[in-house]
Amino acid sequence: MKTYIYLILVLGFLISCNTSKRLPSINKEEANNITANDTVKISNDELEYEIIIIEPGFNVWLASRARPEGYYSQQYLENRNYQYVVAWNQRVLQPNLYNPDLYEMQIDYQPQIDYGYDVNYKLYNYFIYFQLTYKQQLAGFTPRI
Repeated sequence: MKTYIYLILVLGFLISCNTSKRLPSINKEEANNITANDTVKISNDELEYEIIIIEPGFNVWLASRARPEGYYSQQYLENRNYQYVVAWNQRVLQPNLYNPDLYEMQIDYQPQIDYGYDVNYKLYNYFIYFQLTYKQQLAGFTPRI
């Protein structure tokens, strides 16, 4: 009898655990468009800058898991991006301590330049994606969505 009670408790515990999280759904056409192009290119002719992110899976992650545009203020994104860029660039300069395959190039991000919301939003989300995907922690913040 005791065994049955323990078995029922364990089964009840396992059933009550909710480990899966539903992701927002995207239709099949959107998924094909997103996965067909794993390159995100952000440019502005007026400021003469260009950001190219080549990362398999980033577009799908951005469309399905990232907070929607407008969730964060531009000031918040700029502050976090600057801190992440500083940490990133320090790791690029220390290939003996950090994997040079992950940190290949420095990022030239200047806080006095207004890159606009779109650039800051995508750059911030790339840093979050990068940290979650490669189990890294930049700037002492625990990455979260």
